[in-house]
Amino acid sequence: MMELIIEFAYTGSVAVTEDNAQDLMLAADLLNVMDVVQTCSDFIYEQLCPQNCIGIWQFTNTCLSSELRHKAYRYITDHFEEVLPHEEFLQLTAQELTELLDRDDLNVRRESTVFEAIIRWITHIPEEREGHITVLLSKVRLALISVEYIRINVMSNELVRNNTECLQKVHDAIQTLCHVLPNSSFTFHLARPRLPNALLLAIGGWSGGDPTNGIEVYDFRADRWINVTNNLERPRAYHGAAFLNGYVYCVGGFDRVEHFNSVRRFDLSTQTWHEVAPMYCRRCYVSVTVLNGCIYAMGGYDGHARLSTAERYRPETNQWSLIAPMHEQRSDASSTTLHDKVYICGGFNGNECLQTAEHYDPKTNQWTMITPMNSRRSGIGVIAYADHVYAVGGFDGNTRLNSAEAYNPRTNTWHGISPMLTPRSNFGLEVIDDRLFVVGGFNGFTTTYNVEYYDATTNEWSAAWEMEIFRSALSCCVVFGLPNMAEYTASRDILPFVHFEDEGEGSVDSIQHLD
Repeated sequence: MMELIIEFAYTGSVAVTEDNAQDLMLAADLLNVMDVVQTCSDFIYEQLCPQNCIGIWQFTNTCLSSELRHKAYRYITDHFEEVLPHEEFLQLTAQELTELLDRDDLNVRRESTVFEAIIRWITHIPEEREGHITVLLSKVRLALISVEYIRINVMSNELVRNNTECLQKVHDAIQTLCHVLPNSSFTFHLARPRLPNALLLAIGGWSGGDPTNGIEVYDFRADRWINVTNNLERPRAYHGAAFLNGYVYCVGGFDRVEHFNSVRRFDLSTQTWHEVAPMYCRRCYVSVTVLNGCIYAMGGYDGHARLSTAERYRPETNQWSLIAPMHEQRSDASSTTLHDKVYICGGFNGNECLQTAEHYDPKTNQWTMITPMNSRRSGIGVIAYADHVYAVGGFDGNTRLNSAEAYNPRTNTWHGISPMLTPRSNFGLEVIDDRLFVVGGFNGFTTTYNVEYYDATTNEWSAAWEMEIFRSALSCCVVFGLPNMAEYTASRDILPFVHFEDEGEGSVDSIQHLD
């Protein structure tokens, strides 16, 4: 290690490897060679994975790097379900595990995972760890778990069954499930939803006969929308939105007067907007997606003609460049990315609503037509989900559609899925929490704030909490990794009691029987 540091003093460079990174960082920290410390820290951060993140976090106790420590801990909380099966999880101390499980930002789809984590940790060294069950169980938000799961898994567990304090905690959770009325407010820790690891943004759109600058954020763990509108921003509709490198980009669109080629970037950490390089073309009804660190903007309407042109934005150079044009003129289409290709489906060419679809390969700069959809769809929503390309809703030239279909790229075929609860066109569409959400839109009679989601495992649509702002021609994107995520979520102290978990909902009768 000393030799490497001396070489660095002469050359200004150092060879960091998996084998030497931690030892080199320790030595450089001891000698206060901070450039080497930073190089090692950056290298170790790049190596973070579910198998090693706890070990790296614990290493920062020895070699204090607040930046690496924060990143490693954030990785643990964000990827907890992936970290849980690995050996390092079992090496956590009781205090470390207690503090981890107590966090609002611990990312677990089901609270039952937290209980299972405790049991796994204890049974690794039962004779040393059984005494920690009381404190650890208090960190499980039992009132968010279904009654069926509590009955079959929690109350039957020997550690819980033989501990009076644990039984009392389970009893308190059952009382909460039984006696708290739906939509009544609570501050009870047992029923406090954890923070989401990602958020769904609904931006702009057409509302009440005019474009809006409204921004709402959906907190899926609380099933609530929060209005975070920045009134300094210009209203726009029929635009595209994309999340890239921590920023939200709004691309093109229309404000009733002007068809935009402008692109605005929203900094979520400061809630400020900045102008970036404009596109080559004005694009209202534009299709926008992200692939390999670039934003793609395709088709649209420039105020005179429907476009087949497409262009790509690189944020590191703040430049747009034209790519090969599509086979079709497409405005009011929609696009997504899957398997390193850009897919665009449907739209309007100036004469008819389109049934066709095509994909773009950036390696060859070529567009290729794929099998047409089963329906013509303009004002469509398109998204990659469950390893397919989903085409949802839209307008077929006669009516607004509630039908949806999925494209299998391996077979080049489309197949129908369950229809939406509400027909709609010009809505927002994104995937969050492994479910496909449709947001707002026009149902053929009126603009709506209605929201619903689709679960591919059940092939069913369900209603979600409605937006505050009724709107169509909006654009949605999913954001994650924000340092100030809590600023965009519903307050956990005033949330209503929302839901059970998926492991089977218990009835009040079964709760009272347990009680």
